[in-house]
Amino acid sequence: MWGWLGDHAWVGWASLGLLLAVAELLSLDLVLLMLAAGAFAGALAAALGANFLIALLVAIATASALLVLVRPSIVRRMRAGPELTTGYEALVGASGVVLATVTEHGGEVKLAGEVWTARSFEPNTVIEPGTKVAVFAIDGATAVVYPND
Repeated sequence: MWGWLGDHAWVGWASLGLLLAVAELLSLDLVLLMLAAGAFAGALAAALGANFLIALLVAIATASALLVLVRPSIVRRMRAGPELTTGYEALVGASGVVLATVTEHGGEVKLAGEVWTARSFEPNTVIEPGTKVAVFAIDGATAVVYPND
């Protein structure tokens, strides 16, 4: 058995690579994937006739290079997507139209197809119906708005 394994060491390296790749599916951290790539590089070296020590060095060098040079870039790209805003937070900065006069005490605006109670952001400001406004903040169920000329 050991004689066959010595002649077919690439099978052991490839098996290790497959195990690490499958384990990566559970962790999703990309560390095991880089180690799997190193094991596959070791399998290639062994298939080309390198002895165990050379295949081990190839596997270590490949995995180390991938962990240091490739993984940080991939992780940065995966985490750099736009932030998704949902609910009332998505209305901040949105435009709307005044339906009923808005003062610092109340009023109504139409935002994103819905009617919202509103109040003006600046005290003593009166915003007449038909005026375009922008949402400064959402305070409970009330949109805090200002004129958007």
